[in-house]
Amino acid sequence: MYHKGWYHIFYQYNPYSAVWGNITWGHAVSRDLIHWLILPLALIPDNWYDINGVWTGSATRHPEDGNIYMLYTGSTGNLTQVQNLAHPADLADPLLLRWVKSPANPILLPPPGIGPKDFRDPTTAWLGPDGLWRVAIGSRVEKLGLTLVYKTDDFVSYELLDHYLHSVPGTGMWECVDFYPVLVNGTKGLDTSAVGEGIKHVLKASLDDTKLDHFAVGTYDPVKDLWTPDDPESDVGIGLKYDYGRYYASKTFYDEEKQRRILWGWINETDTEFDDLKKGWASLQVIL
Repeated sequence: MYHKGWYHIFYQYNPYSAVWGNITWGHAVSRDLIHWLILPLALIPDNWYDINGVWTGSATRHPEDGNIYMLYTGSTGNLTQVQNLAHPADLADPLLLRWVKSPANPILLPPPGIGPKDFRDPTTAWLGPDGLWRVAIGSRVEKLGLTLVYKTDDFVSYELLDHYLHSVPGTGMWECVDFYPVLVNGTKGLDTSAVGEGIKHVLKASLDDTKLDHFAVGTYDPVKDLWTPDDPESDVGIGLKYDYGRYYASKTFYDEEKQRRILWGWINETDTEFDDLKKGWASLQVIL
C-alpha cells in the first residue's frame, strides 16, 4: 500500500520466537521499496475474534474520501476463521502508526456449507458497476477449491453472492486468493477496480495442498461476477505457477504513484526449526 509518500508492508510475525505462533502483524515502510524502516506492531491478537492469530488480510483505499479499510482473518479461541475490519487511527499520519479494530468485529462468519477452518484471507476490494464493493475470500468444499465473493457498501455489512467467482475440482483449499486486472497490450499496472476492453483478470490462489502459488489469466464479467479462464486446461491449480520453488502466500497491490502492480511473496526457506531458533529469524519477504 502507498500512503503519503511511503510504501507500507504488513506481514505475519511472531514477536516472541522464530517459529509459528502468536501471529501478529509487523509493519514496515519504505520510500523506494529497497530500504525499510521497521515500525511498531500494527495488529496484535488481543480479542476473542483474533486471539489465536491475526492472519492474512488486505487493504482497500476508498477513492473518494481516502479512507483505508483493512480486512483480515482472525482465528478465534475455538480456531474458527472469521473476517475482521481495522482502520488507521489517523489518516493524516504518513506512517499510519496506530490501527483501530472495528467494534463491529467479526464482520463475517463462515457461511453455511463452509467449514469453520476453511474461510480465510480477504482480498483487496474492487468496485462493481452497481456501486458496491466486492471482496473475495478463499475456501473449499471437500476437494473443490473456490473463491467466495461478498458485496458491501460500507465494509461492515456484507451480502454473499449465491455463486462462486470461480472453482476448480480437486485443488483443495484456496488460501491467499488474489484477483486483479492486467492489460492485454501494455506495461502499466491497473487499479484493482479496472474493467473494460483490452483488460483481462488474473486469479491466483495459494494451494494449501501443494504449498505453491497457482494462477491463470481469464475474463471477468463484472455484472454476473463470474471469472472464466482463457484456457481451461491451465486453470487455477492445474496450470501456471508464479514460481516453481519455495514461493507462497503472495499478494499484489497497485502502486498509483508509478502506475505499476507490485507482487509480494513469502519464501519459507529450507532451514530446520533448530536453525531458525539459533539465528533468531525465519523466512524471507521478496518483491517483484
